[in-house]
Amino acid sequence: MTFSARLVRNQRGITLLELMIVLAIVSIIATFAYPSYTQYVVNTKRTAATSTLLQISDRQQQFFMDNKRYANDLTDLGFSANPLFVSGDGAPAEAGDDDAVYVFGLANVAATTYVAVAAPLAGQLKRDTDCGTLTLNQGGARGATGAADDCWR
Repeated sequence: MTFSARLVRNQRGITLLELMIVLAIVSIIATFAYPSYTQYVVNTKRTAATSTLLQISDRQQQFFMDNKRYANDLTDLGFSANPLFVSGDGAPAEAGDDDAVYVFGLANVAATTYVAVAAPLAGQLKRDTDCGTLTLNQGGARGATGAADDCWR
C-alpha cells in the first residue's frame, strides 16, 4: 500500500473548503427564501384581518335587519370588545398583547351607513406598508390606505 492510499483511507471528516461551499450555498438559499417567507406571513395576517372585517359586515347586516339601524359598537354585534384586537390567526387578543396584529372598530356610523376599519399594529404596521389600514362599508366597498390594489385577495 502506498503512502497516498493510506492517507486517503485514514482521512475522516470534512475539509474547510467543503464547509465553506456548504455555507455559501445555504446563505444564497436563505437570501431568497427569507423575504418570501416574511411576505407570506404578512399576507396571512392580512387575510385574517379581511376575514374579520367580513364577519363584522355580516353581523352588521343582521343587526340592521333586526333593528332597522347599524350598530355603533362591536359589542352590540357579539364581539368581546370595542375596539377589537386580534392575533395573526384571527383569534381575539387583549390590547397590548404581543401577538395582536390588528385592531378593529367602526367609523362613520349612522342609521344607514357604517365603515368597519382594521388598523395594523406593531410589526404588521411596519411590514405591510403596501396596504395599511383596511376598510369595508355597508355597501361592500373595500378599501385600503396603501397604494397596493390587491389587498383584498
